[in-house]
Amino acid sequence: MTNEYILDMNQISKSFPGVKALDNICLKVRKGTIHALMGENGAGKSTMMKVLFGIYTPDSGKMIFKGQELKLTGPSDALRNGISMIHQELSPVPHMTVAENIFLGKEPTRGKTGWIDKKKMNDDTKALLDGLGININPKAKMKDLSIAKIQMVEIATAVSYNADLIIMDEPTSAITEKEVDHLFRIIDNLKSKGVSIIYITHKMDEVFKISDDITVLRDGQFVGMLPAKNLNKDKLIEMMVGREIKQVFHKEEAEIGEVALSVRNLTRKGKFKDVSFEVRKGEILGVSGLMGSGRTEVIESVFGIYPADSGEIYVHGNKATIHSPKDAIKYKLGLLTEDRKLSGCFLPLSVKDNMITASIDSFITNGYLNKKKINEKCKEQKDKLQVKTPSLDQLILYLSGGNQQKVLLARWLLNDPDILILDEPTRGIDVGAKAEIHKLMSQMAKEGKAIIMISSEMPEILGMSDRIVVMHEGKKMGELSREEASQERIMHMVTQEYN
Repeated sequence: MTNEYILDMNQISKSFPGVKALDNICLKVRKGTIHALMGENGAGKSTMMKVLFGIYTPDSGKMIFKGQELKLTGPSDALRNGISMIHQELSPVPHMTVAENIFLGKEPTRGKTGWIDKKKMNDDTKALLDGLGININPKAKMKDLSIAKIQMVEIATAVSYNADLIIMDEPTSAITEKEVDHLFRIIDNLKSKGVSIIYITHKMDEVFKISDDITVLRDGQFVGMLPAKNLNKDKLIEMMVGREIKQVFHKEEAEIGEVALSVRNLTRKGKFKDVSFEVRKGEILGVSGLMGSGRTEVIESVFGIYPADSGEIYVHGNKATIHSPKDAIKYKLGLLTEDRKLSGCFLPLSVKDNMITASIDSFITNGYLNKKKINEKCKEQKDKLQVKTPSLDQLILYLSGGNQQKVLLARWLLNDPDILILDEPTRGIDVGAKAEIHKLMSQMAKEGKAIIMISSEMPEILGMSDRIVVMHEGKKMGELSREEASQERIMHMVTQEYN
């Protein structure tokens, strides 16, 4: 390895029960550059970064960092060696403050007493956040922050270690376009100081906007490494998936039928006010708006997670009383939640157990679980959604983010809902899996199901929706038909410029 490279991961392999996650993979990162690591879910990106960060020990291979062989016993080793990481799945300590989270494990102390110096910790946190242009109170509790702000705290935490190499695994999955631009300014500043960054994302525009080099993995194997200037979007997708994808938004025409769900004047104090909308059989209703617009909060009330203070919900023309998710399920509603780790997956359970949690009653025969029926139905969903897992008994914890999302979708399909609510259904999912989920959404609409899709991705909203409801600061700003909708019109509405 020449002095040009700060990192050389050579012939790295890692296996888990029933699957070889990494098969002789290589990665070379130049000093002071942004290196994009690309591939579909299950390609091995996150596994490789967990090896680099000391979370996993490789079965074979060698890592050279700053000219020295790197052998790690855990993340603390990686941090001591100058490697920090922003993880794909957010994992804050919710009841601790922003400052306590950032300085967890490295708290400043007072002299010989060993007591934590909270004033210095808060002051240092404020200086760090101010230096990064992040406007968050160091004393705020993490549980009171939005997902977007939690993500910005994670970014600040990674920077706080003054690392020579920062791994950023899906850092923009939960932040707004404005905050993405802010992150890119932070990255440019780090790069100017000679810091190297490994950047993982599924957003193609980000890759070509900021990266210097790109390495592509597929099915746990190294496909190639090229300068970003030598690639275009089509070539990169072909390298990632091994085939050409001509149509990401697989939107098919479906017969629009009668109203399946009607929401009238729904209000929850401090969250949203006087929201009304309806969705019909065979229709995909897109819900657009910036983070904090109230999109998710409205859906959580419709599904009974946090019941509304006032307003009415009608299902197939009949007034529905929904005080809990159990009530919603009885009315044949299903909800794919925004954050698969916090409110979707039961991480210690198997793929099969995660699939059946919403429909377990249907598998009980004479007081006993019908295991044969469970295996048959779960295998059907596994095959239909092309879930990559060595077996249905594999812990969902070991699946990639995209495959976890497919398992959660299978959970609701086993329940055969009439109305399916999908909150950010393709967040953190690769381009191939996105196309599969979009195709599945179209198929379900053709079968007469009513679908509500919340998405922060404008191309997805425009590409998949029959109608679009636009939210801003807890209010419905209006509706647009598929023909009327454009990015400009939606953005004008969410910024209250649209008349």
